[in-house]
Amino acid sequence: MEDEAEIYDGIRAQFPLTFGKQQKSQTSLETIHNATRRSIASKNSDNKTDEALPSVSSSSKAWLDSLRNSKSPNPSPNGSVIGPSPGPVPDEDDVVVGPPPPPPGLGEDDDDDAMIGPPRPPVGPSSDSDEEEGEENRYRIPLSNEIILKGHTKIVSALAIDHSGSRVLSGSYDYTVRMFDFQGMNSRLQSFRQLEPFEGHQVRNLSWSPTSDRFLCVTGSAQAKIYDRDGLTLGEFVKGDMYIRDLKNTKGHITGLTCGEWHPKTKETILTSSEDGSLRTWDVNDFKSQKQVIKPKLARPGRIPVTTCAWNPEGTCIAGGIGDGSIQIWTLKPGWGSRPDMYIEKSHSDDITGLKFSSDGKTLLSRSFDGSLKVWDLRQIKAPLKVFDDLPNNYAQTNIAFSPDEQLFLTGTSVEKESTTGGLLCFYDSSKLELVQRVGISPSCSVVQCAWHPRLNQIFATPGDKSQGGTHVLYDPTVSERGALVCVARAPRKKSVDDFEAPLVIHNPHALPLFRDQPSRKRQREKILKDPIKSHKPELPITGPGHGGRVGTTKGSLLTQYLLKQGGMIKETWMEEDPREAILNLNLFLQSQILRMKRNDLIWMDP
Repeated sequence: MEDEAEIYDGIRAQFPLTFGKQQKSQTSLETIHNATRRSIASKNSDNKTDEALPSVSSSSKAWLDSLRNSKSPNPSPNGSVIGPSPGPVPDEDDVVVGPPPPPPGLGEDDDDDAMIGPPRPPVGPSSDSDEEEGEENRYRIPLSNEIILKGHTKIVSALAIDHSGSRVLSGSYDYTVRMFDFQGMNSRLQSFRQLEPFEGHQVRNLSWSPTSDRFLCVTGSAQAKIYDRDGLTLGEFVKGDMYIRDLKNTKGHITGLTCGEWHPKTKETILTSSEDGSLRTWDVNDFKSQKQVIKPKLARPGRIPVTTCAWNPEGTCIAGGIGDGSIQIWTLKPGWGSRPDMYIEKSHSDDITGLKFSSDGKTLLSRSFDGSLKVWDLRQIKAPLKVFDDLPNNYAQTNIAFSPDEQLFLTGTSVEKESTTGGLLCFYDSSKLELVQRVGISPSCSVVQCAWHPRLNQIFATPGDKSQGGTHVLYDPTVSERGALVCVARAPRKKSVDDFEAPLVIHNPHALPLFRDQPSRKRQREKILKDPIKSHKPELPITGPGHGGRVGTTKGSLLTQYLLKQGGMIKETWMEEDPREAILNLNLFLQSQILRMKRNDLIWMDP
């Protein structure tokens, strides 16, 4: 076999390297996931080896510990052996790369005793650090790797993942919505579509329909929009008349929306809340009318904004967070109206930013601007079960999310001016009601939205500030499925000659000189004003007698009149005569003419 290989190599060397079918070099999955691994230091500061390792899953951690403990106490001095070496130390010339061969006699065992998978950890007394790690890993939080879906220029305030986990929507304060597709995305992590639902209005919430064929977009305007799965607009709900005082008589919201959510079971019903102090349910098949108007219970007459809203998992209850700090819950039943079935007065001291029901509908989580997260038992609403403080919140879209098995719930924190912790993602045990773990997402950006997808087993968080924003996807290759694992392993396609396209030259009619607009004459006028000859002011006419070669107005304003007057051809004496004397002279002239005619008997006149 060795001779055949040498012959093949010798023949292959005679041909150019481009001859024959070439195999593309593929990067191993281990290398790819190492590039996206999060470098989080371990809690045990005494063990330096653990500090250098990133956070890994429980199975990978046990495997690494077994490799460390299986190393021989006397390693090879030349350092040429890589991996554990239970056998005899080889000579200096024999360099062993990779795991050593098994010791003799190992293959004589029965097939039933064969080991499958990573080796078991050594049996011995476990330290306190191992117990703490086991306590944390029993929740199996996917935190070992991370990718970032970029594209927004401001903080991401809305997040929605469809039920299959293939498409992600992110809305931002930069007025845009970006659509990401894990199945069609490569390692560049670029969005395939960008939308601007309403010009000049922030995107405040996004929600998929139960069938994931449409999604709801809520902005700062008074009208919500419905898009299909590919981002095409299907319709826009009507806006109400702002001059009608009774909100029940308006056809829609009259001020900006604050939140919106699709019905979890019915694909034709959605819920919206607004700053006008009302909640409304809509039928997506009729954009011109609403189904129900809900006015919250208020201590005093007026309009207090509804800051957030939520459905319970069965779609039978509606919860609303009111601007006065109260939480009100309505049950959908025949003949139901605006009177709430549950009213929690002064649940928070500030505006409520997020509400979340548990799967059994007995527990409600609330998040507020006052920096707290409260757990409520809906069977006893007089006081919360637990209050978690020291959770800064500066954004009206900060939400709460449950883990797929609801053992944990998580929320994000905002960055304060003099804080050094950055934006965190806090995990709490839902049964013990205690803090489990705090994960740093960004050192300088606040975490607003968060989600834990049940099918992908991946955590989504949206940190950002006034100048940047993105969606961080946390996953673990050993426990997560699809999603980020698909797009990270797909390398971008290389450009070929067929991809070259000559730039198209479009000649439109307005490019011809005949249709061009006249150029501006401003510069030409400025140039004429600077010319002393062209900008010379015309001389005014002389009112008196002429001088300096110029003709005055007394001798005529025109040259011809002046010449005729000087030659005696034009005489104007009427200005110098006396009118009375001229009339008398005319009378004498007429009398002399009459006497002359009488003498000649040419006319008969009465005496």
